[in-house]
Amino acid sequence: MILFQILAICGMLSPIIYTAMWIIIGSLQPGYSHIRDDISSLFAVGAPKRRLAQSFIITESVLLLAFFIGLHGGITDGGGSILGPILLLISSILGVLIALFFPLDEGGEFTTYKGKMHIALVVLMGIFAIVGMVALWFRLHAVPKWSSFAIFSLISAILSFIGVIISSIFASGKYRGIIERIMVTPYQLFYFVLGLMVFLNN
Repeated sequence: MILFQILAICGMLSPIIYTAMWIIIGSLQPGYSHIRDDISSLFAVGAPKRRLAQSFIITESVLLLAFFIGLHGGITDGGGSILGPILLLISSILGVLIALFFPLDEGGEFTTYKGKMHIALVVLMGIFAIVGMVALWFRLHAVPKWSSFAIFSLISAILSFIGVIISSIFASGKYRGIIERIMVTPYQLFYFVLGLMVFLNN
């Protein structure tokens, strides 16, 4: 259906916009290091290009939310469990809340309520996404035209979980920026490939 293809395009655009945000805004912000500094600092309170970075983040978050709203119907497997799509939808809702209401504090710190909520919601968003990936693997591994994606979904969940652990270990280190970028890559690739699969199968 055309509707699901449009929503699938939204899903594919979201990780592209997210990646473009930290590349472009990070390059425009004086003194910013992609190796040292985390992505959230680009739209933290007082960041030089905060408004521009926030516009990118809001756009990609809303696009992903729209995609996940239609995901259950867009997966052509005869109507399996809705658990995976629901978990991914919750994850994307948390992403929208972060983008709109919970930036990091000035300097990328998290001392105020909003700053601490930013960290808490980012962690929850990642957990819901990982469990959603696993749920999709359970749903799709026996569906012939989705079975390859099911394996990809499980691998994405494992890599994302490993990335979260490694990122938390080096959260205050001088390489946290590059480690975070590596950590978010499985998520972003997963969203793009999932969107592509929905597009091709509708």
